[in-house]
Amino acid sequence: MTKSVADVMNLLKEDECRFVDLRFTDTRGREHHVTLPAAGFDEDQFSDGHPFDGSSMPGWKGIEASDMLLMPDPATAYIDPFYEDATLVLACDVLEPGDGKAYERDPRSLARRAEAYLKASGIGDTAYFGPEPEFFVFDQVRWGIEPGHSFYRIDEYEAPWNRGAELEGGNRGHRPGPKGGYMPVPPMDSGHDMRAEMAQVLESVGVPVEVFHHEVGAAGQMEIGTRFSTLVERADWTQRMKYVIWNVADQHGKTATFMPKPYHGDNGSGMHVHQSIWKGGKNLFAGSGYAGLSETALFYIGGLIRHARALNAITNPTTNSYKRLVPHFEAPVKLAYSSRNRSASIRIPHVMSDKARRVEARFPDPMMNPYLGFAALLMAGLDGIENKIHPGEAATKDLYHLPPEEDRLVPTVCHSLDQALDELDRDRAFLTQGGVFSDAMLDAYIELKRAEVARVRMQVNPVEYEMYYSL
Repeated sequence: MTKSVADVMNLLKEDECRFVDLRFTDTRGREHHVTLPAAGFDEDQFSDGHPFDGSSMPGWKGIEASDMLLMPDPATAYIDPFYEDATLVLACDVLEPGDGKAYERDPRSLARRAEAYLKASGIGDTAYFGPEPEFFVFDQVRWGIEPGHSFYRIDEYEAPWNRGAELEGGNRGHRPGPKGGYMPVPPMDSGHDMRAEMAQVLESVGVPVEVFHHEVGAAGQMEIGTRFSTLVERADWTQRMKYVIWNVADQHGKTATFMPKPYHGDNGSGMHVHQSIWKGGKNLFAGSGYAGLSETALFYIGGLIRHARALNAITNPTTNSYKRLVPHFEAPVKLAYSSRNRSASIRIPHVMSDKARRVEARFPDPMMNPYLGFAALLMAGLDGIENKIHPGEAATKDLYHLPPEEDRLVPTVCHSLDQALDELDRDRAFLTQGGVFSDAMLDAYIELKRAEVARVRMQVNPVEYEMYYSL
């Protein structure tokens, strides 16, 4: 239920909160927080905001214009389930202190602009998003990066490489093989109770849970399915979800990661994103066309496919993302759409009612900043609707195993972050419509990400020793 300022103040008293935690998200998608004593927190905070240093955020302000304001949103209030002292959490928008306007590079404010653009377009009044972030949970992870020595090491009881290991307490042997982790019962699925706790905590902080299970990746890959919602709220929930998963895993002596490809030789973690547009309480994606879709939905798909390679820079925003998006390894790289066919990058799920009719983009991953990613997907789809971009015929074959002459005819997503950034730089006009994204914000984003590309490009990989040392 949406909370008002008065509701938040009552919640502070009822739960005897000692602190208020103000949270916001940076360009990369990382959450930050600042904590205030509850005794000094009053209703004026919701109009005056709280000052902070914006120059410390990557890709934001310079030191000469660093003062910014955090403006708490009362609708996002919940009691933190992990702090020792009772603490109320509020998500914040970032504002300019001079005129009180939303900061153009604040991801949450940008997502609000995307929702406003949808309404102003007259196409619809509500966009619903339902992400499915997958993640891994390990017993331990270590890494080191030195000029003469680099490594990473994952320790996880379920990992197939532990079949022959001598482990403290004994090796009980029940573990999935590579790509064999999809929904086995315990003891092979050793993480059930921890996931159940994650689900209960998510419910307690206002994120409705629909399903949870072990995923395909053998070494502790998992998924918790949560309910769809409107664009900004669903992005808020995604940030909240990551926070809960990290901290519950930590309390169990484990470590969780949303890296798309934390190790090779097994499935990576994606974040399939379900989407639909509504107007006046009616689902505009329901119709009498292919798989029960409307022409509007097909045009939306056309926009996603047309702009997919530019979207990759935002929906697959890390160099590690492209370790997952590799052709011929059952990754959603083929830019085609199909009903129920999981080999296509755009899937139309089988549903029992028009209310549930939607499209699912399968190429995004959970490294995506949800505010930027959902907004970018919406803008691509709206561009498809406004310009009547038809996606062509639906794919009916297994796109993972096409004959070479057919395979080369189907376009693909980008193969690297570097390529995706080039595509975003070239194809950005659909994002800047209505001032949702600004050119300055996109320039800063591209610069930030190119620095990541350069750092990885300069790093020597141990595989290069195997391939080239003796040549």
